[in-house]
Amino acid sequence: MTQSNGKHGIILLAHGSRDPLWRQPVEAVARHIGILRPDLHVRCAYLELSAPDLDASVAELLPLGVESITVVPLFLGIGKHAREDMPRLMAKLRVSHPQILFILRPSIGEEAQVLELIARIAIS
Repeated sequence: MTQSNGKHGIILLAHGSRDPLWRQPVEAVARHIGILRPDLHVRCAYLELSAPDLDASVAELLPLGVESITVVPLFLGIGKHAREDMPRLMAKLRVSHPQILFILRPSIGEEAQVLELIARIAIS
């Protein structure tokens, strides 16, 4: 993970849903990150239908003194959100907060480790 030498934050960005139970796996990932790396500040954000949104999650991290934020899109498919919305949202954040290094990870569905794990689960 590329980051500055200062405090670092991670935002897990998911689609969102009106169903509050839908958030549970996203929040479970955030808790696991907190266990694995208690030095990182982790937040969840949602593109639509749920709160907080990306801007609100960034706003939660700023008072903590973060100098860099990695955004991890939790999308399996590489659709319009990943191709069009994410670059636009990241550009807006970089303009609004030029003092923060923003890092956009590939969508989780592009990660070879994730694809292999899904395949292993499917055949088990």
